[in-house]
Amino acid sequence: MADRPTLEDRLRRVRLLLTDVDGVLTDGRIAKLPNGDELKFFSIYDGFGIRLAQKHGIEVGFVSGRKSRQVSARAAELDVKLVLQGVPDKLGALESICRERKLGPEDVGYVGDDLPDIRLLLRAGFSAAPANAVDAVKDAVSYVARTRGGAGVLREVIELILRAQGKGDAILREYGLDTPANPVE
Repeated sequence: MADRPTLEDRLRRVRLLLTDVDGVLTDGRIAKLPNGDELKFFSIYDGFGIRLAQKHGIEVGFVSGRKSRQVSARAAELDVKLVLQGVPDKLGALESICRERKLGPEDVGYVGDDLPDIRLLLRAGFSAAPANAVDAVKDAVSYVARTRGGAGVLREVIELILRAQGKGDAILREYGLDTPANPVE
């Protein structure tokens, strides 16, 4: 029987990081405006984390069961090209993405918070959940974040990946800090 990869092994392999939107990039609440539009709040920390990932060779994509103009606008603002909305079968989406990009599922990380995410979370090489994800999701993932959805959870996960890939110290130096980054715990 083959040894199961360690968390650090899983993190080192990530080339593509996919994330659910509602409950991960947002706190899961949706305000309906009188004109029918929705209002969502996104964390600036996640946005900066996405930029860091992109700059250091990790593509980021959004996979959502819902459709929202705000998600499209946020993706455009962050130069996220891979945006799938209204996806009823997230596992099928992962398989299609892997074929298109010539990646194995072990090269993909996924962050999700609720039951529709579980099949994809179980298939991805690395999986994570916000601190406030449903218990079944937290039981299924490689890593449960300290951060809640909508409060920078994707940033926490991205920093974990970048540190495991040996890029943490270089990023700190880039911003004027000579202190070594914390190792993966």
